[in-house]
Amino acid sequence: MRKSFRVKKESEFQRVFETHNSVANHKFVIYQMEKPGQPHFRVGISVGKKIGNAYHRNWLKRRIRQTLLEVKPQLKKDVDFLVIARPAADKMTMAQTKKQLVHALQLAHLLEK
Repeated sequence: MRKSFRVKKESEFQRVFETHNSVANHKFVIYQMEKPGQPHFRVGISVGKKIGNAYHRNWLKRRIRQTLLEVKPQLKKDVDFLVIARPAADKMTMAQTKKQLVHALQLAHLLEK
């Protein structure tokens, strides 16, 4: 995913957190903030140290990014959102990761029909 599609700075992460607009399922938490007039969505991914070592955390981040690329045409354009993996997300297969992440995105109303 290109850098223009990422929430990178700590201040940007905090701004999205402070909106307190979040939904969650058992595996992921999604924080979102509306940004009218933005040409495309931006996403930040956070995987904490409770999820294994660096290898496992990076593996999970790659699976999250791949899932987001697959559903990219359906994602709302005028929003910044954060995907936070819970410890239960460790050791899931790619199919399970996609299913759980799509479910969380649907709960957040980030997927357009």
